[in-house]
Amino acid sequence: MATLILSAVGTLVGGPLGGAIGALIGRQVDAGIIGGRKVEGPRLKELSVQTSSYGSALPLHFGRIQISGTVIWATELAENKEKTGGGKGRPAVTTYSYTASFAVALGSRPIKGIGRIWADGNLLRGEAGDLKVGGKLRVHLGHGDQDADPLLVEAEGAALNPAYRNLAYVVFEDLELADYGNRLPSLTLEVIADDEAVPLDVIVGELVPAASTSGLENSSFKGLTLDQGTAGDILAVLSDVTPLSCSVSDEMLAFGLAERAPARALRVLPFPAAGGDSAEDARANGWSRRREALPGARQCAVRYYDVARDYQPGLQRSIGRSGPGDVSVIELPAAMSASEARSLANVAARRLTLPRDSLRYRVSEIDIGMAPGSIVRTPVIEGDWRIDQWEWQADGVMLDLSAVSPVSPSVSIADSGRSNRATDLLLAPTQIFAFELPWDGSGDGTSAAIRVSATAQTAGWRGATLYAQKHDGTMNLIGSTGRHRTVAGKATSVLPVASPLLLDTGPGVEVELWSSDFSLDSVTWAQLTQGANVAVLGSEIIQFANAEFVSGRTWRISNLLRGRGGTEHAIASHGPGELFSVIDGGLVSIDSSLIADPTTAGIVALGLGDAVPAVSAIHSAGLTLRPLSPVHGQSRRNADNSVTIEWTRRSRGAWAWLDEVDVPLNEPEEAWEVSFESAGVRARIWTTSSTELTVAGALAAELHTTFPDGQFSCARLDGNPVPSRLPSPCRLEPAYLKGPPNERSSKLFVFDASSRPSPVVFRAITKGSHGQ
Repeated sequence: MATLILSAVGTLVGGPLGGAIGALIGRQVDAGIIGGRKVEGPRLKELSVQTSSYGSALPLHFGRIQISGTVIWATELAENKEKTGGGKGRPAVTTYSYTASFAVALGSRPIKGIGRIWADGNLLRGEAGDLKVGGKLRVHLGHGDQDADPLLVEAEGAALNPAYRNLAYVVFEDLELADYGNRLPSLTLEVIADDEAVPLDVIVGELVPAASTSGLENSSFKGLTLDQGTAGDILAVLSDVTPLSCSVSDEMLAFGLAERAPARALRVLPFPAAGGDSAEDARANGWSRRREALPGARQCAVRYYDVARDYQPGLQRSIGRSGPGDVSVIELPAAMSASEARSLANVAARRLTLPRDSLRYRVSEIDIGMAPGSIVRTPVIEGDWRIDQWEWQADGVMLDLSAVSPVSPSVSIADSGRSNRATDLLLAPTQIFAFELPWDGSGDGTSAAIRVSATAQTAGWRGATLYAQKHDGTMNLIGSTGRHRTVAGKATSVLPVASPLLLDTGPGVEVELWSSDFSLDSVTWAQLTQGANVAVLGSEIIQFANAEFVSGRTWRISNLLRGRGGTEHAIASHGPGELFSVIDGGLVSIDSSLIADPTTAGIVALGLGDAVPAVSAIHSAGLTLRPLSPVHGQSRRNADNSVTIEWTRRSRGAWAWLDEVDVPLNEPEEAWEVSFESAGVRARIWTTSSTELTVAGALAAELHTTFPDGQFSCARLDGNPVPSRLPSPCRLEPAYLKGPPNERSSKLFVFDASSRPSPVVFRAITKGSHGQ
């Protein structure tokens, strides 16, 4: 600011010459107030943003460190579109997705590999090397004989594509961009340049290849990145935490530690030699000492990359009281723990607090073992001294010495602070269970309610694409699962037979959930009656009141309501290993118009973690359109010895009996077919449009005499052209037409509270273009 003001004032007073003088004076004022221009070495970056600028420095990486890299090649975004829906008057939906291919330069020193990768702060690649989104990754380690990347050769041609030898870089091919706003994300990569901590002599040797670095191997860094400044600037930054000495020996630069190691033996200088009358320093006895005033207490801070916080920048201050003045901050682009950074800050603060103590010492002969940078002792004064420089004089060799203190490592405990680290979960294979649900009463009830329960063992699952597989093996896209995992598993025990009319208080069934982080909750009786805890087990829909954790991933569910949604037919069909899924809003709804034939079609799921596709048949196909079995079947003998068979119909979708009167019929027509069967042969058939049938007394007696093992069967006829693959029997009471009530039948029955099977079976079937 002073430069601008004084330059303007000088120009007004003295013209151009006055402006130049004013600018000169102003620069001196500014330098005294805010400091002059300072050339700095590598710095720790608070926000590491990926660039693609020409002329960017190619950094050197050591150990394990996080870097941003530089984009050196990229393609335009590739657009992909998929069309779903569009059947039976439904609108077609076209979804667009975008991918990109690009290359990112990492560094000019060969590396061992790549660890995790973050994109816009979110984990893109895990520790195990798995990409969290679709795409491919190739890593080029940066050796001098590496081959060109095949994608770059294909896109640019062999003549225009260098192999980028001696440059480590990665290539992303067809990386999916949906999670990043359909743009190239800003990447940060964990570079593994070395398998372990790198000694300081290796780092200095990379900066100055022809130098001697013996004595520096005891200091090392877990990770370090150098991407800015000259070799001298970089060495100056490293010397802030590990003081270095530099000298010339045999026409070669020699680097060493500027502080004495605790166990290191030191050489002793010879006695000083007095100089002649022309000598200005150390004239009388050959040496002189100068001590500056004790400096004020200084506090030091180290900025670093914290390994406990995924290389996020951290800052640790030294312990102790600080005097006036700014805190001395060391910008160290190295990866370390908080305790290590605190220890470096403590040592640096003690070093800044030591007084300046120098010694001029004349010797009569030179010793190569006591060259500049050497730490020695003297016979005239105690302490350790470092030879800063030497000078040939007429009466001897003058040495300039500086007092040093032994390195005393500081052991400190520091906290890195809280960090919300990205969860690194492996991609798990998809588990699916496709089934059809009864009509819930909404809509017209003419479309199959096909649902898919999609889940996986870990929360790292990224969802899957769904396809419908026809009987000939061809597949068509029907949607995707999303990333929500349904609570699902399989039964490890067999659910016993029980009545659908009463609460099943039996032992229940044990189910093994697919993931250990899944859980089931118990509910009250009021919650159960309001529709809580609905699940499908095999082909039966149940509700459970109690859920008890057993061990591992196994739960026991009990206090069940059975045969929900008209699935009484499946009560006696359970076995071990059948699939289980909670029915909630997380199920994937499938457009039935995309499924040609639910009885033969299969659902296929393919996700990032699937080595092979997950396949499931559609269980309980036809259940949505299948009419419900009749209930409250009974027979009575009339005064004329005729027999009247009566039953009560049920309507699909009418699960809430709110006004306690018959619900309207939800089928195109009502028609019943009653037959008298014996050994699979239908001896007599009647058709009626009401829910009763009267058989003349003589005919009933004739049937019972001719076919003593025969029984009546009632089937419903409606207009829905979907076949019923599963029987839906119900009980007829009393058991009058067949003899004693305790006589058993080979038919499939649903039991009442007395657990006695009925000798007369009712079942609801459909009739249409597909047959019965």
